[in-house]
Amino acid sequence: MSATKIGIWMDHQHAVVTEFTTDPMKDVMISNDGINVGKHKDFSKGENHLHTKEQHRQSDYYRKLSDIIKRYTNVMLFGPTSAKDELFNRLSSDPAFSGIKIIKKDADKMTDNQRHAFIHDYFSKHHA
Repeated sequence: MSATKIGIWMDHQHAVVTEFTTDPMKDVMISNDGINVGKHKDFSKGENHLHTKEQHRQSDYYRKLSDIIKRYTNVMLFGPTSAKDELFNRLSSDPAFSGIKIIKKDADKMTDNQRHAFIHDYFSKHHA
């Protein structure tokens, strides 16, 4: 049987996607591949251009995560920034995700073992 539950630790730069299984949990890293606006060398097109580019990059990042989330029935988004809230709001407004239970939790930076324990504890208590 394939996994139906995932935990996604995320911030605005990267996400760690972890399936909740009885096997040892494995992580998949999803990066927000883009320029660091603060280090961009060509400002000739202006701040508005850079802002638009950043919005497109962020949208592509959330789209990558959304494509993964579609394969599961229970999803926990967690992390230290508002990225989880932004993705949650995006998913909540999309009817394609109406059959998926998605929750969000605040969490600090974590080691692999801490992330795995956090995911295991949540799904063991709430979705046995």
